[in-house]
Amino acid sequence: MKIAIDGPSGAGKSTFAKLLAKKLSLVYVDTGALYRSIGLYVKRKGADPKNEAEVLPLLNGVKLELKYSDMGQRVILNGEDVSDLIRTSEISMYASDVSKLSGVRSFLLEIQKDMAKRGSVVMDGRDIGTVIMPDADIKFFMVATPEIRAKRRFKELCEKGIECSYDDILADMIQRDKNDRERDIAPAVPAEDAIHFDNSDMNIEETLDAMIKIIDGIKK
Repeated sequence: MKIAIDGPSGAGKSTFAKLLAKKLSLVYVDTGALYRSIGLYVKRKGADPKNEAEVLPLLNGVKLELKYSDMGQRVILNGEDVSDLIRTSEISMYASDVSKLSGVRSFLLEIQKDMAKRGSVVMDGRDIGTVIMPDADIKFFMVATPEIRAKRRFKELCEKGIECSYDDILADMIQRDKNDRERDIAPAVPAEDAIHFDNSDMNIEETLDAMIKIIDGIKK
């Protein structure tokens, strides 16, 4: 079984992709982490994430791996575990900017498609159902209001001890939504056969139960 979960930042894609993978015994692949890792690398190199001429030469120095442990999926950038470093609002914006560059998308496209071929997987991102895994058995486009998503991200970062501002997170999220929606290459829009899933008023248990019911109904 192949399940694609797309949607804007903070909608809970990664959380529920992980939970579904565990519940259904599937492999979880967080593709957004790959873009975030490129964003982190570009930031460290002092390059402009919007400037393809500055970013593309840097890709020759990038080696990305996804590893799995008791802590779940870990992202390894040139031998360094950057799984926690890539979750800040600043890196989210870098990821949004580099994801607009055709060279970056081409660089990561084959990596993601190779992961999709590994059997039964749950993948989440912005264009999984439209570009990476258009043959997915089930496609969710998960959404929630910007305010709800900002509160979730604020809580997540605070729990990790990362200093942040709710207002800054909300502003960044609204800007990133606009960037992702309006980019020319693989915009973050639902696939024609995607299930629009709004979990603004649901907790984790309610969301997971609703998704499982949908999946069970489609499998039948």
